[in-house]
Amino acid sequence: MRYVIEGEPLPVVICDLESGETMITESGAMSWMSPNMKMETSAGGGIGKMLGRAFSGESLFLNRYTAQGGPGHIAFASSFPGSIRAFEIGSGKDLVTQKSAFLAATSGVELSLFFQKKIGGALFGGEGFIMQRLSGSGIAFVEFDGYVKEYTLAPGQQMVVDTGYLAAMDSSCSLDVRAVPGVKNMFFGGEGIFNTVVTGPGNIWIQTMPISQMANALRPFFPPSNH
Repeated sequence: MRYVIEGEPLPVVICDLESGETMITESGAMSWMSPNMKMETSAGGGIGKMLGRAFSGESLFLNRYTAQGGPGHIAFASSFPGSIRAFEIGSGKDLVTQKSAFLAATSGVELSLFFQKKIGGALFGGEGFIMQRLSGSGIAFVEFDGYVKEYTLAPGQQMVVDTGYLAAMDSSCSLDVRAVPGVKNMFFGGEGIFNTVVTGPGNIWIQTMPISQMANALRPFFPPSNH
């Protein structure tokens, strides 16, 4: 599989496949393709992983696109202004991403729900705390909202990130959800009730325009609902 990413800040990844090669994606991510690409819908890893995706709010099924009878091409466009990054997934190179960040991957990549040690924090931390793990072997394409800043954390080094801004991290990093200290800070600080604390070693990717933050910024400009 060969690919090119172009068009930022409204990017698209265009993949050229040899006959028999397959790409996987969630429902609705395909933008255009050659007519010899065959689509099949599957649970993508069985009932357990399907239920995990349902719990995280993602589609229950994955679409598989396979080039038949010769080379084919398929394109996946970003759903929000930002960037698309390619990651090589392999043994010891799992990637943990925001639940909405996965765009597409070669067929050897597997998707599963990323469980934190403190599940209560994930349940009550809001958007940005339920994440997914990309494992297996292959190339995965991940979309980030806005500009993305990469940091390399040393063992034990930490970064405190506001809700939704943590786009991805190496699976070697650990993640904790902590309440903002102090009642006054929590309710009047304007920064939310929870923060994400990421501990190295590993790389992390922070996005500057989470779609949830954009929605909150635009909400005052929309007329109130009549319901």
